[in-house]
Amino acid sequence: MSSEKKTVTRTAETGISFGCALAMVISYVSWHSIGWAILHGILGWVYVIYYAIKY
Repeated sequence: MSSEKKTVTRTAETGISFGCALAMVISYVSWHSIGWAILHGILGWVYVIYYAIKY
């Protein structure tokens, strides 16, 4: 695997992980529900973008 491909893969994984964590934190602070936080964590960046547009 080339160096560039490893960097892109690592960056994508980090971005996805950060998006999931951010979505879970925003969800828990907003709704105070672990169930919603898990669901929003699965959705990841989709929920983060939705929250930014709505609020």
